[in-house]
Amino acid sequence: MKDVLKRRERVVRVRRVQHLQAQAVVAQAENRLATLESNSERLHRLRESLALSPGMLSGATLANAAEMAMRLDGARAGLTDAIVGAKAAVDKYAALRLEARIRQESAERLGERAARALEAYRERRVTAAGRRRMLGSEGKSA
Repeated sequence: MKDVLKRRERVVRVRRVQHLQAQAVVAQAENRLATLESNSERLHRLRESLALSPGMLSGATLANAAEMAMRLDGARAGLTDAIVGAKAAVDKYAALRLEARIRQESAERLGERAARALEAYRERRVTAAGRRRMLGSEGKSA
């Protein structure tokens, strides 16, 4: 019985560590997503700040502004694919974290059940030993 309890406790520890690892992976994925979204927003703000002031402008200035705007739009479009992938990764890792949590809770319940079974086993042994002593002492006096 004691061996079963030790195995259950070991499984509980392993499941707890697995859940903590899954939480860390989710946090990393969420940080990556937040960083990508932040970069996309920065690119958008930079693109918006390229508005030209009214008045006389040279063709080179217009061409440079248009080129810069096109590059910023391209970079932002490239980030869109990365953001979609990062969101999918966050969802996937969150599901894995949830599965790890469920396995952890299941292992904890099994550990608690094993501890209760061991305690019940010990109580039955103590009760049985007490009865044997009483029966043994009654047999000697008769």
